[in-house]
Amino acid sequence: MMNKITIDGKEYDSEQLSHNAKDQLGSLQACDQKIRQLQIDLAIAQTARSAYAAALKDELPDDDTSVTNGSSADQ
Repeated sequence: MMNKITIDGKEYDSEQLSHNAKDQLGSLQACDQKIRQLQIDLAIAQTARSAYAAALKDELPDDDTSVTNGSSADQ
């Protein structure tokens, strides 16, 4: 079975690649997989950050009791 890969718009039969080229292709595919996983991890972290920011906002005092420059806003 011939596995075709496309690089820079040109198709290649993966079975015809040199051993070194196959190793490079495997490394490239591993990098692509790692990038996809990191993108998923980033999306998770961004979602968690938004949730933490919202939770923090809910815990902050009302505007009339906020603190500015180390002193109460009422002063």
